[in-house]
Amino acid sequence: MPFATSPQPRESLWGVIETAEQVLPGIWRVETSTHGGLVLSDDRQAAMPDALRHDAPQYEEDVLWSLPVLAFEAEFANAAAVGTSTMLQLAHDIARNWRPDAYAAFTGTAIEPRDSHVMRRRAAYEALIGSVVVTSASGSWAEWVPEGKVGVVGRKVASVDYLGWPTYEGPEHRGLVAADRYDSGKSPNAFAALDVEPLP
Repeated sequence: MPFATSPQPRESLWGVIETAEQVLPGIWRVETSTHGGLVLSDDRQAAMPDALRHDAPQYEEDVLWSLPVLAFEAEFANAAAVGTSTMLQLAHDIARNWRPDAYAAFTGTAIEPRDSHVMRRRAAYEALIGSVVVTSASGSWAEWVPEGKVGVVGRKVASVDYLGWPTYEGPEHRGLVAADRYDSGKSPNAFAALDVEPLP
């Protein structure tokens, strides 16, 4: 179905629009002083496949922009603008990594955890539902943490959302772990795996 050009959007979720370019009929690339993305006309938003459609017709520039690019990939490819092939590959990579469920549903491609940071994070937290994990940590610079230890605060994982972010429940737990056992780059860090010494 051919789409009509649409008027330039007057507003965006990200603030006052400073620059705007209609990259395809009914698809505007907009920028504000702080952020930007793609804004779709009503017709374009209605034509978005269910698997890729966002609630609002505004798709931010970090991740969500990839969804309308995938939805209308053939049109973008036919537009033959400079950098289009790179943009299309990037859209696939970003959607596969950050929106693996939507990508799999749209493309019919099975996504493995090795292909998606979100899937790896989700699996890691799902394996720890019901366990206490570290939510913050302090070095010995904190009054309550002795030298050679890391002070940890944690809560029990209740559930995990589709992006791999946990929801916590219950009270906070505090404890100490040997500094050489704590890896701040690892997430999640389970209290049980760290042999945390509980604090009152």
